[in-house]
Amino acid sequence: MNNTIKEIIWNQFGASIDMLLNAISNCPDDYFITNKRFYYIAFHSTIFLDYYLTIPPKDFSPLLSFTQKEPEERPKEAIDDLIPDKIYSKQEIVEYLKQSREKCRQLIYALTDETLNERFKEGDDPSDMDYPILEILLYNLRHTQHHTAQLNMLLQQDLEKHMAWSFRAGDLNQAY
Repeated sequence: MNNTIKEIIWNQFGASIDMLLNAISNCPDDYFITNKRFYYIAFHSTIFLDYYLTIPPKDFSPLLSFTQKEPEERPKEAIDDLIPDKIYSKQEIVEYLKQSREKCRQLIYALTDETLNERFKEGDDPSDMDYPILEILLYNLRHTQHHTAQLNMLLQQDLEKHMAWSFRAGDLNQAY
């Protein structure tokens, strides 16, 4: 695979992760703990960033544990069925994101024409995800940016806090 294309993919995906890290890192500690919506979006984004980078997905082993719960068992603020087994600190989530950021960078730079033909395949059910590697990377980038936007909106609405835009990976030069 062309190195220029790898660099472009990394620059944009890395920028997306940097913006997620920036939103979570710059969230005041008390808001992070008390605003359950913010917390659950941050947790969900962190878990799924790592999950979609795990090929094959059956090898997924999250750094932060969770339990799957039925809709009637979930807290109202939860955005899916993955509920953290405990309330993780902001720092724990930031550290997990940093590791996933590096995992993403390594995955992108290791891409070859052959690995692009591999699949991210969850199972055998026709409704399970079954995407080429490049598509799951782009899906993951969009998923990360979607939830980053939600977190940024909450910070703006509730705290009048504006988060910086990142044009490329590393632009924010933050020491998360």
